[in-house]
Amino acid sequence: MTAAADLPRIAADTADRLAQAGSLKALLTPLADVRASLAIQATRVSPTGALAGLPVVVKDNICTLEYTTSCGSRILEGYRAPFEATAIARLKDAGALIAGKTNCDEFAMGSSTEHSAYGRTHHPLDPERVPGGSSGGSAALVAAGAVPAALGSETGGSVRQPAAFCGIVGIKPTYGRVSRYGLVAFGSSLDQIGVCGRTVADAARVLRVISGRDPLDATCEDRDALALPAEPENLQGFVVGVPKEYFPPDLDPGVRRACDRALVLLKQLGASLREVSLPHTAYAIPTYYIIAPAEAASNLARYDGVRYGPRFDGAVDVRALYRSTRGQGFGPEVRRRILVGTYVLSSGYYDAYYRRAQRMRALIAQDFRNVFDRGVDLLFTPSTPTLPFKAGEKLGDPVAMYLADIFTVTANLAGLPALTLPIGRVDGLPVGGQLIAPAFLEDEMLEAAFALERVVPATGDA
Repeated sequence: MTAAADLPRIAADTADRLAQAGSLKALLTPLADVRASLAIQATRVSPTGALAGLPVVVKDNICTLEYTTSCGSRILEGYRAPFEATAIARLKDAGALIAGKTNCDEFAMGSSTEHSAYGRTHHPLDPERVPGGSSGGSAALVAAGAVPAALGSETGGSVRQPAAFCGIVGIKPTYGRVSRYGLVAFGSSLDQIGVCGRTVADAARVLRVISGRDPLDATCEDRDALALPAEPENLQGFVVGVPKEYFPPDLDPGVRRACDRALVLLKQLGASLREVSLPHTAYAIPTYYIIAPAEAASNLARYDGVRYGPRFDGAVDVRALYRSTRGQGFGPEVRRRILVGTYVLSSGYYDAYYRRAQRMRALIAQDFRNVFDRGVDLLFTPSTPTLPFKAGEKLGDPVAMYLADIFTVTANLAGLPALTLPIGRVDGLPVGGQLIAPAFLEDEMLEAAFALERVVPATGDA
């Protein structure tokens, strides 16, 4: 239990640590605003809550009352939401301190946090590399030790991929486990609020608090909050599937070595390993990059200079207003995805692209059901195909950037829970291993993560 008298000190220490991490360019909220808000929150939050005094930073596409919500975009610069996300309200009710908003790829569209309108975030171990994305600011601050936990958002791996790059834990819950109320929409059938944490326990504690039914979100399942499992002594009785499609010949050798070592450790913990096949995995990236931009084109239509967004000089009619607002307010990656989404939804192309992608999505989800129905409890895969890449390395090649999510998008397409945790380092850079579970079986996924975290040498070179 945290004493009420300790909360002001915790608030001040948190602000100091965030200041020390300033060179990462991971925090978008001005530090003076963070200090003032934390000081006020320290006098109001419950010292007896489940997260009493726990500082949590929040990705800038999740609405808060304390801070502005820009989604990393000029089109929402200075925007202050009139309401807060359900996840934020639950954190505050549990005694957590909301410690500012973090940098992200604009409207969560990116895999490197280089697409923010406010500059790129640096990797906490190597400033020349990217921290992953789109929740790169959240992951970087947790990895740097500024905060023990952070909220991010997932559309195709935007919590797990940066968590893997930064060497921390990242959890994507089952679609519908956590309310999306107050999360600025990108791809509504894919989006989910997720959690970054220094340890599995840190991330799991936050996930438990923000999970559960919410009448404000029709897509949120009518289920109780997640019950956290006890940390098991071993994994006796667990059957862990190893999908062969996730270990291609061109997988980075260092990533492969780290994964092979983690699989040996899972076996030593008592788990049975079984090679399995998810045959439609090869179609996941093209499927995702049809469905997600299509939903984005629809969701971002509201940013037109009338309902949301600034009005730029020179617009002589409504069409010109739309053109100037969206042309100058959105960055190149957002414009690219809006154009793709509009194209695949247009007359004459809807059946050829969007409808076909939805059919493939169903087949990808069925692949997972087939494996889990045959006695497999969990899947283990790499979280990313490569180590953290250098800034600018993939900016000129959108397809190469999109392929950074090749091992994470499937869980979003199928709506399944997934978790990444550090399983070693290669040349000093973190490698993440991924666990994927059947829908709403986060407890089993966390049991395996607790056990693996206990034995894996997360900082040793593989």
